[in-house]
Amino acid sequence: MRVISINSNGIRAASRKGFFGWMEKQEADFVCVQETKAQIDQLQDSVFHPQSYICNYYDALKKGYSGTAIYSLHQPLQVIRGFGESEFDNEGRYLEYRYRNLSVISLYAPSGSSNALRLESKFRFMQRFMLHLQALRRKRREFIICGDWNIAHQNIDLKNWRSNQKNSGFLPEERAWLSDVFDRVGFVDAFRAVDQRDQQYTWWSNRGQSWAKNVGWRIDYQIVTPGLKSSIRSASIFKQQRFSDHAPLIMDYDFDLAT
Repeated sequence: MRVISINSNGIRAASRKGFFGWMEKQEADFVCVQETKAQIDQLQDSVFHPQSYICNYYDALKKGYSGTAIYSLHQPLQVIRGFGESEFDNEGRYLEYRYRNLSVISLYAPSGSSNALRLESKFRFMQRFMLHLQALRRKRREFIICGDWNIAHQNIDLKNWRSNQKNSGFLPEERAWLSDVFDRVGFVDAFRAVDQRDQQYTWWSNRGQSWAKNVGWRIDYQIVTPGLKSSIRSASIFKQQRFSDHAPLIMDYDFDLAT
């Protein structure tokens, strides 16, 4: 079972850069997209609704902002928009496809880098989403949470870790929270389960020569329930073609989906 996650930084912009042509060649079971930056009425062109996929978008109320999407080869039993917190559901940050033995989620966690108010919002998200994560662990199914979590977890997850310790995305509180997701709540960083190398980044600033010099951050994850850990087969970050300032994270699982 192949699962892909990508922050598109605007699904219409990514489409112009060839994203959908590339996506169809991947034959992925699930493609989770974040930061679609479009309302559904702006996505009427058939390119945004590939024939072979069950496609759903979850838009932010604010135009041109946030938003998530999932494309799947498998018809879900239920499509869930939001996790019950209006501040973040109004920004279209959480979309879930539910099956009998698995849920696949596209998550776009807030960034706190623009100003103090956004950082406060990010901390509220962390507090409330932690409660949701704990509730998910009590469910009788597995979960794959794909998305831009906007936190680099460890020093090896960003190039310039020393100079970023006071910047949102690598604050001690953010990193401790993500450690809590793994160590206390019991979720698994699926990428790190199979790839322990450094300099494996998924996002590069558009400033300077970040992409060319590989001065990046690993802030895009597939975070899974522990029952899936043994089924993780491979992970790769696709960098041969650029659709966004983020790269697609591609993971393969040995898992039989019960629809």
